[in-house]
Amino acid sequence: MQQEQETIQQQVRCVSHEIRNQLSICDVYSEILKKHLAKEHIENPSVDNAITCIQKAIKLIGNNLIDLKSFDNYTPHVVDADKLAEECIELSKVYIQDKEIEIISQIESGAKIYVDENKFQGCLINIIKNAIEAIENKGTIKVTSKKICDDTLSIRISDNGKPIPANKQSEIFNQGFTTKKTGSGVGLYLCKKNLNNLNGDITLLRSTKENTEFEITVPIKHIS
Repeated sequence: MQQEQETIQQQVRCVSHEIRNQLSICDVYSEILKKHLAKEHIENPSVDNAITCIQKAIKLIGNNLIDLKSFDNYTPHVVDADKLAEECIELSKVYIQDKEIEIISQIESGAKIYVDENKFQGCLINIIKNAIEAIENKGTIKVTSKKICDDTLSIRISDNGKPIPANKQSEIFNQGFTTKKTGSGVGLYLCKKNLNNLNGDITLLRSTKENTEFEITVPIKHIS
């Protein structure tokens, strides 16, 4: 079993390396295109949006590849929770595409947290992405953060999209469970697993016709 795991890890590292090389090429050409348009004084909002989406997608995929390569390895460090949350919100907007979705952020905790940045970012983006997918055409997503008792950070993500079936809500964090036709059933499972390993947690607070809301909690790092 140990040998099989090592073989799989090596294969994942090799594949991740090759994919990252191709992503780097896409990123370089995106920058070249931006500079060329600026030099020629060409303004095209559609092209600008396309380049932005490409670069966001490249970063998202890159972070996911890092997460795959590391498996159960965690490299936590102190990060600015508000800055990280705002970055996740911006990256998540690539999933909106043709929908009319407003993301309202009230990120003002001022907290520092001790987390593995890639894994924490992956979790928050996954929840926002799920919220986007739950909204068929038009809706609102709200992301808020606040301190709880001065030692815990709470980040809540809510949406007014399609609710999770009541009889399925207790299963959503189980490995392999999914309500999506093309879902893998590992997203929420990995979110909870990774947060638990960072002494944090994620819970479903509610999911009704009016509102679905998740809460992520993680310890605050006090720096003297």
